[in-house]
Amino acid sequence: MDLAQLHQLLEPLFPGLMGVRLTEATPTRVTATMLVRPDLCTAGGILHGGAHMAFADTLGAVGTVLNLPPGKRTTTTDSSTKFIGGAAVNTTVSAECVALHRGRTTMVWQTSLRNEAGKLCSVVTQTQLVLD
Repeated sequence: MDLAQLHQLLEPLFPGLMGVRLTEATPTRVTATMLVRPDLCTAGGILHGGAHMAFADTLGAVGTVLNLPPGKRTTTTDSSTKFIGGAAVNTTVSAECVALHRGRTTMVWQTSLRNEAGKLCSVVTQTQLVLD
């Protein structure tokens, strides 16, 4: 799948609602940006932790989909998030998701999310199960 096809797939789903915009998608690396809108924030005007996790989960799932054999599908089985810094409302965050393991039955991805100044905000490691 190319970026246009992936955007078409994601647009009507939760990642589309969040405003996730893929910028690169290969079998080993996925990058994206997202505007930190007020409805994605905590009362303090910073990106909500759940938004960090959902953004990262989307990228790991996209990476896995790009590696799936025909007829297979995927689901997340585990996700661990380390929160390091904040991203302010009305700024843009960027994320890079890299494959740590691409096996037949599981794939492991790690996403680094950075604020507009380039400061690391969170690191998410997730496991994707490959299903029949």
